[in-house]
Amino acid sequence: MLARKVRVNLFGQLEEELYSGYFTDDNGENIKAYVISKKPQEYTSSGQVVAVITLEGSDEQRVVVAPDREIYYEPQILNILKSVSNLRVSSINCLYEKSCGALIFYRNKQGVRVLLVKNHNGRYWSFPKGHIELNETEEETAVREIKEETNLDVKIIDGFREVSDYCPFGNIKKRVVFFLAQAFTDDVVDQAEEIDSHMWVDIQQARKNCTYDNDLRVIDKAELLINQCK
Repeated sequence: MLARKVRVNLFGQLEEELYSGYFTDDNGENIKAYVISKKPQEYTSSGQVVAVITLEGSDEQRVVVAPDREIYYEPQILNILKSVSNLRVSSINCLYEKSCGALIFYRNKQGVRVLLVKNHNGRYWSFPKGHIELNETEEETAVREIKEETNLDVKIIDGFREVSDYCPFGNIKKRVVFFLAQAFTDDVVDQAEEIDSHMWVDIQQARKNCTYDNDLRVIDKAELLINQCK
């Protein structure tokens, strides 16, 4: 259902950016839908399904539709939907996901070390990151997630921002934003719920352990700036 193109017949406007309505699927069944948009909508609204929600206490699902080129992430969608009375969401699947994190480096007498982590859901080494929350900047998300996952306080280095867009499975469109951050201690405490293990390695070893092209691109560009942060 995610990413499906639909035309929603609108019942009316619930809030400034929220409308209710329905569309008819290929089987002739009417599907309840919410439309979210920054632009006024009248009578009908065309767009794509950006989220599927399941209601508490039942298996009933409803869809959330947004016009093409309007991107909404889970925190925004849930914040808009909370204005609907008696709507209790038990789960949500979103078309767009956004995470922010950082390549973290630590400098000691032996040189520069880069932090790599391996999380529960992955079988590969990468950098700490996590989903953006409502009203956070990308930098705030990165700093918060690093603190939660590693207990490190870091300084974001100006002038570095790398974006990776990809589809890990199905129609999900994922964006990851990486910054460059400096740590002033190498004392990492793994968050047991998220991180399986971590290691500090030099940049050459980081290239050997990271297998994804996007991560290798981050390392290559970060190395140039790290050399200037002496």
